[in-house]
Parts: sequence; structure tokens; C-alpha cells
Amino acid sequence: MSKPDKWISPVFLCLAMTFFMAGVIQASEPDTTLAFLSSTLDPAVPHDFCGEPVPTRSREVMERFEKEFLLTLWNRPQVILWLKRSRRYLPYIEKMLRKNGLPDDLKYVAVAESALRPHAGSKKGAMGFWQFMRETGRKYGLTINRRLDERRSLSASTRAAIRYFKDLYQEFGSWTLAAAAYNMGEKGLMSEIMEQETYDYYQLYLPLETQRFLFRILSIKAILSDPARFGFRLKEDKYYPPVLSDTVTVKCAGEVPIRIVAHAAHASFKKIKDLNPAIRGHYLARGTHEILVPKGASEGFHKRFRSLMKKYTSARDKRIYIVKKGDSLSAIAARFGVPLAALVIWNRIDLRRPIHPGDRIIVHPDR
Repeated sequence: MSKPDKWISPVFLCLAMTFFMAGVIQASEPDTTLAFLSSTLDPAVPHDFCGEPVPTRSREVMERFEKEFLLTLWNRPQVILWLKRSRRYLPYIEKMLRKNGLPDDLKYVAVAESALRPHAGSKKGAMGFWQFMRETGRKYGLTINRRLDERRSLSASTRAAIRYFKDLYQEFGSWTLAAAAYNMGEKGLMSEIMEQETYDYYQLYLPLETQRFLFRILSIKAILSDPARFGFRLKEDKYYPPVLSDTVTVKCAGEVPIRIVAHAAHASFKKIKDLNPAIRGHYLARGTHEILVPKGASEGFHKRFRSLMKKYTSARDKRIYIVKKGDSLSAIAARFGVPLAALVIWNRIDLRRPIHPGDRIIVHPDR
């Protein structure tokens, strides 16, 4: 699991509370949160995850819940970001969970894992909305290579997460244990269950991160289900709106610069990359791609794309330089008055590998 947005220092918290929040939320009275804590965290008040009761009458369980709840509630800038992103991403996740007959509470796993950030990554190598490791992501159908990383795609990664959760539930018979397995791996969890001879998550001694994981999810659920009760009253225009887009099918006979797709969509390079975070680098690989473009840009897209590709292809020979003996990339860049970094991008060059006489180098953009 990645750390969502980095923990905010106390000094920054004070500044954020004083300046930023004043324009975003209307703070509740100080005793509102305390009153809520005294009732919501009362052992008699039921809590559940995916319909499975949390044994809050256990003092040990309550202590673990209170710790995560208070830490989560204190990090108010992070909660604000969860809320602001929630209307952009959660409706799609909710729809997909509902379509597949899975509990709605599973959406909070994505919040806990990535804070709803497509590029969230962990030191262990997890990536994307659902923090898939490479091996697990590929097992559940995600393409992960140097050109495409579907862990960053909301639609592709959510479909993979749903398949994974279905398998975990079938194996453990409990959504609580499925969430624990999602965090630490199903083999590791089953090993602990066999050794400790219990299927009760709350009685299992697991890696500390996994012991905290479900309580973090429960805390997120409590706050996001009724944010106003905790003093989070965002005005409607402060939520990040859903991203409106069209889908176009792009067939590439060879590598195609993303900027050509952007021009055909009347959009910037950045806009196409933002809409398609799974795409890595500056080029689409050979093959067929489903690309998101700004809403309305699909009309006439293919005609514009074909025209741009024709110009790009016809100008290709004029853009090529044949490497000669004694040439270096820096010398070639200086000769044609282009940045060395541009040559690297245009030619997908690995600087660790030398160029050789006879190599074909693109030295001019297709403009």
C-alpha cells in the first residue's frame, strides 16, 4: 500500500487550517467532533465492513479502531483531498461494484490504497488506483510494460480489482479477510491462519500494516459517509467534477507520437496524457488502442488523424540523418540545432547504448 498524499507536518497543518480551509469548508463547532467520537466509537454502536460486523465491544478492537480513526480525522488536508476527488472517481467504482454484485464498501479500499491517485506508487512497486504489484496485476489481466501500465487506468484496474476480490472472497469466505489478503497477499494470510488456527481477522497477529489496514478503511468509511458531522462541509463547486470524455479507437501500423493524437483531438499533449494515465512515454506502440479524448473531440477525429499521419509519414525521409563514423548524439544535436533531449525523445534512445554508423536518427520534428 502506498502512502496516499504524504503526511502533513504540524506547521503545514496549522497554515492549511488557517488559510486554505477557510475558503473550502465551513468548520463545525469544536465540540461537534468530540460529541461524535463519544457516540460513534461507543462499543454499543455497530460498525461493519461489507455487512460483516466489527466486534467493537472488544476493548482491544476499539483501541485499534480509535487510533486509526483519530489519526485519519486529524489529517484534515488529506480528508479534504479524498472528498474533492470522490465525485470524480467513486461513482465509476460504485457502478462497477454494483454491476458485479460486490459490496459497496470495497470502494474504500481504493481510497486507503492510493487516495484515488492514478500515479500513486509504493516503495515495494505497487502502482495505481488499486496499488497492484506487477505480478498480481498481470495475473488479473493488466498490461504492464514500458509503454503501457494499466494499473494507472481507473477502468482497467477496477475490473482487475473486482476479479481479484471475487477470488479472495471465494478462498476465505469473508470480505474482512479478503481485504486483509488484498493488503498482504493471500498466501501469507493463509499461512498465518493455518499457524494461528483462527479465521477471525481481529484475533490474528498479522504484519502491523495489515493489522491497521481494515481500521483505516473503517475510518475512511465513517468520515466519507457523513463528512459534515466531522466539520467537512465542502461547497458544491469545490468538488472535482467528473472527467467528461469520448473514446476513440486508434490503429497504429507503427509507433505514433501522442502529439499527433492530441492534434487530431484538438487537445494538448498533457490533456491526452491526463485522460490516459496508463500510457507511458511520448509514443503509442504498434497495435490498436482505445484512447480517451475530450468530450466532443471524437467527431471528425479519425479524418483529422489520417490527414496528420499522412503528413507525418511523407515527411519522414526529410527528418532522417544517417549516422556517420565519428558521430555522437551531442554532435548531431548541435549540428542541427536541436536539444539532445529532443533527439532522445524522437528516437526513443537508450543513452546507455552507443550509436553506430548507419543508424537512422530523426533530427527534425514533423512540423
